[in-house]
Amino acid sequence: MAKKKRNSMELMDDIYNIAFFMTGSRDGAYHLVYRTYLKVDYETTEIEVFKALRDSFIDCFIHDKITCIPLASVKDMGYLGEIIIRQETDVKLSVLLSEISGLKPAAISKVIGVPSDTIRLWLSSGRKWLFDGSLSWDGLFKPVIYAESNGKT
Repeated sequence: MAKKKRNSMELMDDIYNIAFFMTGSRDGAYHLVYRTYLKVDYETTEIEVFKALRDSFIDCFIHDKITCIPLASVKDMGYLGEIIIRQETDVKLSVLLSEISGLKPAAISKVIGVPSDTIRLWLSSGRKWLFDGSLSWDGLFKPVIYAESNGKT
């Protein structure tokens, strides 16, 4: 039986659950869901919604979070740190997309932009890492959420 295509509104529970596990907090999850749904509309495909979720997470929680001493000798260290954090994020997201949303490796491959074989490897090792505690369920970074009521950050 073919799986029914879901629209962006039908994915909201999955998006929230994934966002909660990615951020480690309710406020972070709400912020990530909000940012994701700013980028999509009702007719956006399932793959595009998950791409928007990934992009929103990277923009809000990872982008510009890696700092490094601005010396020529350590210039590439910040880039290397960002790559490591992005890969951990992608492994974690792959497992969550598989377990929560039931996506197959081919669909996850389209979301993340890596080959299906890499996704299969990430799913296998990612589940083991999560079980062993090597890969944290908690969010890596907390977003900067501005308090609108009193104007403080």
